[in-house]
Amino acid sequence: MPGQAEGFYAKGMEAFKNGNTLGALAFFERAFNLEPENPTYQSFLGICIARERGKISEAINLCEKAVQSEPRKIESYLNLGRVYLNAGFRSKSVEVFRNGLMIDNKNPEIIAELQALGLRKKPVFQVLSRNHILNKYLGIILSRLGFRGNK
Repeated sequence: MPGQAEGFYAKGMEAFKNGNTLGALAFFERAFNLEPENPTYQSFLGICIARERGKISEAINLCEKAVQSEPRKIESYLNLGRVYLNAGFRSKSVEVFRNGLMIDNKNPEIIAELQALGLRKKPVFQVLSRNHILNKYLGIILSRLGFRGNK
């Protein structure tokens, strides 16, 4: 049965990468039914359930199980973050994406998700407001000189 589950997963990934989450959902469900403890199947089933059925709590549960089972697998963080984003929990999705970056700080998909959210760097002087003239102009100068990090 594992070979059959892998086949369903491969077909699901092909559909998922082509933007066909409904088709992917059918294949991921079949793979998950054959191997319900497989974290990868849980994670991708979760993202598809969130997008196609709107069952956010079920999707979060599946994706969180996947992260707990394989905490070094970056796709699980990416899918969990996307589920939270799909549900409108922006701050929670940012937290999950950042946790994923702690594992792989050069992952282009997570970086793209964070950039799409339009995250801003912390103010230079956190005791002053973001709009304060010192924060604004010193931040611009330091960024142009390459002294500002991504956090």
